[in-house]
Amino acid sequence: MTGHETRQKFLDFFANNGHRIVRSSSLVPHEDPTLLFTNAGMNQFKDVFLGLEKRDYNRATTAQKCVRAGGKHNDLENVGFTRRHHTFFEMLGNFSFGNYFKAEAIDFAWKLITEDYALPKDRLYVTVFREDDDAELLWQKVAGVPKSRIFRLDEKDNFWQMGDTGPCGPCSEIHYDLGPDAAEPGHEQEEFPLDGGGRFVEIWNLVFMQFDRSAGGVLSPLPRPSIDTGMGLERLAAILQGKYSNYDCDLLAAIVDRAGELLNVTRGEDAMKDAALRISADHARAAAFLIHDGVLPSNEGRGYVLRKIMRRAMRHARRAGNTEPYLYKLTGFVAEWMKPAYPELMESVQRVARIVKDEEHRYATTFQVAERVFHDEVKAAQNGVIPGAAAFKLYDTYGLALDEQEEMAREFGLVVDTEGFEHEMDNQRTRARASWKGAERSQVSPIYQQLLAKGRPKFLGYDRLTADATVLAYLPEKQEVVLSQTPFYAETGGQIGDRGAIYKGDDHVADVLDTYYPVQGLIVHKIKPLGEIAVGDAVRAEVDAERRSATMRNHTATHLLHAALRRVLGTHVKQAGSVVEPGRLRFDFTHYTAVDPDELAEIERLANEEIFQNVPVNTDVMDLDAAVSTGAMALFGEKYADRVRVVSVSDFSKELCGGTHVSRTGDIGLCKIVYEGSISAGVRRIEAITGEGTLRRFQDASASLNRLAQLFKTSEADIYDHVERLLTQQKTLERQVEQMKEKIAQSQLGDLDAKARTIKGVKVLSARVDALDRNQMRTLADSLRNKWKTGVVVLASAEDGNIAIVSAVTKDLTSKVHAGKLVGAVAQAVGGKGGGRPDMAEAGGKDASALPGALDNVYKSVENML
Repeated sequence: MTGHETRQKFLDFFANNGHRIVRSSSLVPHEDPTLLFTNAGMNQFKDVFLGLEKRDYNRATTAQKCVRAGGKHNDLENVGFTRRHHTFFEMLGNFSFGNYFKAEAIDFAWKLITEDYALPKDRLYVTVFREDDDAELLWQKVAGVPKSRIFRLDEKDNFWQMGDTGPCGPCSEIHYDLGPDAAEPGHEQEEFPLDGGGRFVEIWNLVFMQFDRSAGGVLSPLPRPSIDTGMGLERLAAILQGKYSNYDCDLLAAIVDRAGELLNVTRGEDAMKDAALRISADHARAAAFLIHDGVLPSNEGRGYVLRKIMRRAMRHARRAGNTEPYLYKLTGFVAEWMKPAYPELMESVQRVARIVKDEEHRYATTFQVAERVFHDEVKAAQNGVIPGAAAFKLYDTYGLALDEQEEMAREFGLVVDTEGFEHEMDNQRTRARASWKGAERSQVSPIYQQLLAKGRPKFLGYDRLTADATVLAYLPEKQEVVLSQTPFYAETGGQIGDRGAIYKGDDHVADVLDTYYPVQGLIVHKIKPLGEIAVGDAVRAEVDAERRSATMRNHTATHLLHAALRRVLGTHVKQAGSVVEPGRLRFDFTHYTAVDPDELAEIERLANEEIFQNVPVNTDVMDLDAAVSTGAMALFGEKYADRVRVVSVSDFSKELCGGTHVSRTGDIGLCKIVYEGSISAGVRRIEAITGEGTLRRFQDASASLNRLAQLFKTSEADIYDHVERLLTQQKTLERQVEQMKEKIAQSQLGDLDAKARTIKGVKVLSARVDALDRNQMRTLADSLRNKWKTGVVVLASAEDGNIAIVSAVTKDLTSKVHAGKLVGAVAQAVGGKGGGRPDMAEAGGKDASALPGALDNVYKSVENML
């Protein structure tokens, strides 16, 4: 059974048992600052387990793409050296949200692995939490597992919790016996669960979420116990294919082999090179999926971890003898190989390759620098030891791994302070954890959870801007109101929340300042109270129509610009963020180079062409999978329900979107791009205006043009040519002024020569030459140097409170008189600083009153130096 078949069989089994197949979420967790990357199947259901979100199903199954390479779950340094550690992997899971519990979860798991996957029962073992009598009995009663094959373990192995507080519970693991041949030498005869050599493999973890842990550590039963399970696809595929190592199953073996071709390495000939192949295969998968999901290499956060993963692969490839870029080719192979399950990878394959290749070139340059820094540390090493802090800097800043440093140190007869290195590493992990704690979603005020439990307010704003409603809740301390139904759009998907008013009869009782979701599904109105409001009041809610119309114009224009960007720049373009406001739209997208003016003009033309055609903007509601299958774009980082809105503009644009839009493109009026630029590596930003905003911009530009025409006494059509002629004349005049200044400076040569003093046979001049700039002073100093053949010159000028100082010394004197030190002393005396080469240096200052004395002191300083 192939890995792809193994995945599908899992999903089909649970679908046939009443579970909803839910698509894998992005590797970038949606609105969850507590997570670096998606690292488990339950991440996308976190709010459901916490009671913050309700869905229209209570059983689900997924094949979730995961990355573990930072924070609490960090397997990076083990990857490539063990059989089963990975950065990227897939987690198969089934979930019950208060529907079924232990008996059904155990029954499903046992039937799937012993019947559908046909794993022999006599090679399976089960563990349960030491106090979980129910689970032990159910494994015997439901699955028929003998008590002799069930083992009780402690919290470390068999108790799971989401955080320090919140949902938690015992878990039960299924292990598979690979046989004595799979054990590490010396572990062949060890029995489960004592084996430490890899003979017994954990394949499936069933979490029985039945308690709520308080801040004081008290466990209280949950009202609706739930199930969360996770099984590594790669482990399962390896077992079903009779392999001991995950890297030998078909999901990874082909990528390992391709890495061997690119690195010109044959598997099985050298342990170190074999590890390099496994590392390359794993890290290429991680890079391909992470970059596709919008993560870009950088020096912080997720981008830093991605860069570390990629550079680790490059480092080990270099140790295997490779010095050429190769990883970018391997990520392309990953996209092809994983296409049956993730066809969307092919959309970004060229963009991923370009980003990875750029990173490979950057790494090659960085390693050369790292090598030089390492040699500096070798020279500075005391008592034959390279300090741990220095080793960590080489690792963290320059990407030089500890094992590489140890190997290089041995060549010089040195050792690395590994204890000091680990201390620095622990400090970094602490800093990383602190920066990624974020705001715990579980700490949302309980009042919102209680209100949500009573029912979701109905959103009516797609069809109307006014609605009658009942006040369900009024929170005076927060100045917030919850209505039974509302036309107010709550901020989400980049579109800001509506504003407006609330009336009770004819009385205007509140202004709505903002609308938002404190928890998914609960629409809350932030208000300014103007009258009496109470729970149960019948009210009328009215949205600010003009503001909403402007927002809708900008939102539909955002879709048109997105489609136009993809047509002009390529289908690699993906949304990386957006803001839709009444006054403007902002759209961030993935693209690795600046958009040139011609491309920008074409993007703008295509979007406006759709606007001028005044075609209908259609909205259809359908199942998520059906929507995606029609070609609708699912946007980066967005979290979708199972029923989604698909917004289409003819055959030009089709996106999944819950926002509000105009009914026809002509309602937009006109779309004008006003800005394009870079916000980070590989991400560009455009800003645009529509409707009345474009009219105001046109009127302002026209008025400015008219004023310029009047100022230059020419027509608007001739302004460009007129200004061009003026600029040409100005440049000519500036050149003439410079030439005159040069002549004036040279005319002072004789006077300055006469002012020079002879000190110990050397001509020395320290003089003030106001009205000359730095360039002219440098030219003058050079002329005096050349004339004298041996001498020292210090010139200074003061203008508008700024002092410029230049010092020049002939080559024969630089061993005694240093121009940089000389000019530095003058600068310090006038409240400035500066320095430079021994023969020529510059400085600046502010205190003109101190300049005469500072210049006079130069003669004494030179005498002392000579």
